[in-house]
Amino acid sequence: MPKLVDLKASPYNLDDDQVAWVEETLAGMSLDEQVGQLFTNLFFFGEDSFSGNPYTAEEIIEKFHIGIARYHGGTAEKVQGLLNRLQKASKVPLLIAANCDSGGNGAMSDGTYIASGAQTEATGSVEVARNAGYVSGREMRAIGANLNFDPCVDILFNWRNTIVNTRAYGTNADDVIKYTIPFVEGQRESGILTCVKHWPGDGTEERDQHLILGVNELQPDEWDASFGKVYRAHIENGVEMIMAGHIALPYYQQKLNPELKDEDILPATLADELLNGLLKTELGFNGAIITDASHMLGMTSAMRREDYVPLSIAAGCDAFLFFNNLEEDFGFMKAGVENGVITRERLDDANRRVLGLKAKLNLHRAQAEGTLLRTASDLDVVGCEEHLAMRADAADKGITLVKNTLDQLPLNPNDHRRIRIYHLTGEVGGITGGGDPVMLNTYVELLEERGYEVEVNDGTTRVKGPTLKYRDEVDAALILAEVIGYGAQNNYRIQWKTAMSNECPWYVWEVPTFMVSHNFTTHLHDATMVKCYVNAYHPNEENVRATLDKLEGKSEFRGTPNDLVWADKWQARL
Repeated sequence: MPKLVDLKASPYNLDDDQVAWVEETLAGMSLDEQVGQLFTNLFFFGEDSFSGNPYTAEEIIEKFHIGIARYHGGTAEKVQGLLNRLQKASKVPLLIAANCDSGGNGAMSDGTYIASGAQTEATGSVEVARNAGYVSGREMRAIGANLNFDPCVDILFNWRNTIVNTRAYGTNADDVIKYTIPFVEGQRESGILTCVKHWPGDGTEERDQHLILGVNELQPDEWDASFGKVYRAHIENGVEMIMAGHIALPYYQQKLNPELKDEDILPATLADELLNGLLKTELGFNGAIITDASHMLGMTSAMRREDYVPLSIAAGCDAFLFFNNLEEDFGFMKAGVENGVITRERLDDANRRVLGLKAKLNLHRAQAEGTLLRTASDLDVVGCEEHLAMRADAADKGITLVKNTLDQLPLNPNDHRRIRIYHLTGEVGGITGGGDPVMLNTYVELLEERGYEVEVNDGTTRVKGPTLKYRDEVDAALILAEVIGYGAQNNYRIQWKTAMSNECPWYVWEVPTFMVSHNFTTHLHDATMVKCYVNAYHPNEENVRATLDKLEGKSEFRGTPNDLVWADKWQARL
């Protein structure tokens, strides 16, 4: 028997009036409204619907009664305008989610980055972790978001895993707990709800659930001592929501149900044993569970969509992340109720869990009082001086000198006046905006201000030219890795612009060569020959400026790398 929610217990802790609102709202809902409350719609700027259906934002709310909204892109002003529209149109106030794992930049294009999980780990500072959550919460609240689909509480066991390489806060459970709990406490100061991810845990393998079923192959005792320890800590700390990943946990699922064969193993989003069994019953999680994005192949490869849409709720999820086609998915879910795949008890329980979060935030009271919508003055906190100071502190503490085996630092305009820059990018023009020239231009401008002559290399040719001529024309090489990707490869590594491109570090013995990564931390796998390597974690202007200060010896490197930076290659340490 699936465990039913207790709205007076953690993480809800509702009073009698709040519980009464949940029950009255639920009692007054039609079947369509209850089905709609399960769905999260994604709004893109430039088009109102992720599915491409010709509805306005208001029409989606009126027709499909969504319970949660997510959006992608947009400045603070534009996002606030959209979110106000959504709340104004909705009969039942909305949970509105953002992906803020590093600061307010996850909520809007002009939000303030503080520190990623990897950068936070490098700082060793719980204050930086708390600041990242604090800024996330303040800037989310300013635009009208109230639910953060972060922090990521995965554990980076496998250096090849690029899905959580920069999002994970450590390589063991204790470090993940050490930093993610303060992050949550920081964002709670603004009344923001937390959704941690990706249950039952990413980071053990290298593949991407956008493209394939993820598998966490830990044995039950190994899982209990690692991911289990992390989730227990967050449940005890009152986490309100958990995002289930399209990740299988085969050995634990078979432990809970020994009759399961390998072909019966399902992603956690569809596995009753992992949701109702392990998470809600054994770990005692009383909050809400939401699926990861339902277009990901880790879910679509399990069965037909018309089957897994309702099965996700029947198995223990309480909310469904993103429509594929609005009418079709809504119909699949409603049919699942009508044919008994989702029992009425399970439908009511899922609705109570979602409505309970809205009651915890007192959204219904704000709606009644006319204070639910945000104003232009609320945006004053976005990018404010306090937040920028926190960003600078995180950059100073986190930027990491991984190696300098030839003792070629400091960089300076006397010895290294003529610098050739090699800009390494990943997917160009993708959803993550890889290959954007902003960071490169910032480096060029700052270097020229500091007295260097800068040339940007054209890596589309393999022609290197005479080495003596190269040495005569170049005083130092600066390799800037900005490899960012999303959903196009199972892992992201350096891909040179052409075969044997002249940007490959053939020049490390010709001139002093300095390599800086502004995203992934494990590029030494593909550049073991580089003798000076820095992890700078993010391409924002403050991290660029701080990196140059440290390369020039104006500021010391204070970050500490984890052992995964060596990518299990002894050559990387040389």
